[in-house]
Amino acid sequence: MRVLLIGLFVLLYSVNAVKAQSPLGIWKSVDDTDGVAKSHIEIYKKGELLYGKVVKLLPAATITHCDKCKGEDKGRSLIEMVILKDLVHDGYKWSGGKIFDPAKGREYRCQIALDDPNTLKVRGYIGKPLFGRTQYWYRVETHNK
Repeated sequence: MRVLLIGLFVLLYSVNAVKAQSPLGIWKSVDDTDGVAKSHIEIYKKGELLYGKVVKLLPAATITHCDKCKGEDKGRSLIEMVILKDLVHDGYKWSGGKIFDPAKGREYRCQIALDDPNTLKVRGYIGKPLFGRTQYWYRVETHNK
């Protein structure tokens, strides 16, 4: 019984530790279609909202400019491009925002959540989260802002 209680305490503590973690920092994005790391994304706070911008393209990046973008962003370099916008803290996740896919030139609804302090689950979707794609990003650097 004692072992069970200790195990339960450790489980609850680890869940709360992940909840207390912040997604702020630099993350290595891994493409869900081929499993290859393509870029580093910096997640930062502006007011109470989270945003993310491309800060580095990795050697495996197949797209360096947004050829499928519309308007003034067409042909623009992905470096410094904001791809995550307006995410609001919602319990254990951040949601209500958008994610931009430069490969398709499309914006999707988005939610993110920490699987553990160094793994971020990023879900882009149309309509409901059930109808979308998930990527896992891996922490490169932490920001304590």
